[in-house]
Amino acid sequence: MELGQIENVYFIGIGGIGMSALARCLNSAGKTVIGYDKSPTQLTQKLENEGISIHFEDNINHIPKNFTKENTLVVITPAIQKSHTEWNFFLRNSYVIKKRAEVLGIITKNTYCFAVAGTHGKTTTSSILGHILFEAGEEVTAFVGGIVENYGSNLIGSGAKVTVVEADEFDRSFLQLYPDVACITSMDADHLDIYGDKDSIETAFKEFAEKVENKSRLFVTKGLPLCGKAIAVGEDADFKVLDIRVDSASGEYLFSIQTPDCIIPDLRFGLLGRHNLSNALMASAMAWTHGISADQLRRSLCSFKGIKRRFSYQIKTENLVYIDDYAHHPTEIDAVHQAVRELYPSKRILAVFQPHLFSRTKDFIDGFAESLSKFDQIFLLDIYPAREHPIEGVTSEWLLSKIESPGKRLIAKSHVIHELIDSDPEVVITIGAGDIGEMVPGIRDALLGQEAR
Repeated sequence: MELGQIENVYFIGIGGIGMSALARCLNSAGKTVIGYDKSPTQLTQKLENEGISIHFEDNINHIPKNFTKENTLVVITPAIQKSHTEWNFFLRNSYVIKKRAEVLGIITKNTYCFAVAGTHGKTTTSSILGHILFEAGEEVTAFVGGIVENYGSNLIGSGAKVTVVEADEFDRSFLQLYPDVACITSMDADHLDIYGDKDSIETAFKEFAEKVENKSRLFVTKGLPLCGKAIAVGEDADFKVLDIRVDSASGEYLFSIQTPDCIIPDLRFGLLGRHNLSNALMASAMAWTHGISADQLRRSLCSFKGIKRRFSYQIKTENLVYIDDYAHHPTEIDAVHQAVRELYPSKRILAVFQPHLFSRTKDFIDGFAESLSKFDQIFLLDIYPAREHPIEGVTSEWLLSKIESPGKRLIAKSHVIHELIDSDPEVVITIGAGDIGEMVPGIRDALLGQEAR
């Protein structure tokens, strides 16, 4: 299939963070883009503001008559239900139907592709890399899984020669891509509902790594069982971070990067936490090998403003700090906790956590309990189901029973703001990949209002 021959694109699940980036790209390329999603969000509103028509009722009457099987591509989310009316209409009428990863595969086959894989760090690493390449003048389009603050979008650039994509391991989607340069940040167990066990996950990542023909263009976090250029923070590696310190005035990291050829000094980066420093190093190593200069790296790392819901400061005053993060796996929660503790070692930290998926909660229940027990207070919300149906016995009450903390509580979403204000917090962090992100503006405004009194 040639995308150039397609006039119309119909998205089922257009409000997803990955689907919406692809919709934006095809809309900017002149395609007529229409989509369905279950419910309106801030993101779907922005897509509508950009000229994309979206509806929230599963009804074939919303499909325009001029969207024929000859001129229309249908793009579906992997989470689509088999009973979906519109999807079944397209199936019955022999439309070309592709998953998002398949469309990205078509795009990456015809461009020079940087693919960022790993169970953690994909969005931050791909966002930094996309920003570096864009600022350096590359004709790049970067599809990322978060809203990059510099651009207010999950799509960076509109170039036709270079792509940056998140290589998503869910549903083995990353095996659809054609990477010229790739990295793998981590290979922790996740998506066990798809893979079954960690060995199967590692096998899939190794299969992805084999898609990079030139192994000098494969970058891996040191310690992973893969052949490629090793990167590390504070350890010996092909690319490593040196002289790490924090600027007391700006709060930024100051550091140097040692490459196989030289040392790049005087670098600044504003996203704190060693996991974010590792992400910045990975992106820098890929860009450096591509020919991006030291000066261009300095400017881009310094100017990168971050990604919404990735250790995003909402409030930062002397008496109150509020951070929001997308973490939804025990390893990610540990990284967030470590960063917050390093920054605010003497303050009381309250975490509001919304578990994401019944299957993930079941598979990692002990890991979640151990990670959450490290916070001083825990407000635990009900599990966000996303694409899943409930699993008997898998509840937030079960998780709460395993958390070892005197400050743990199960709280309804509607009571969060009231309970936060009553708790008189010093540091608040909201954590989770579900609709907790929609609550952030309200929480921020309420806490700011309370502090002003």
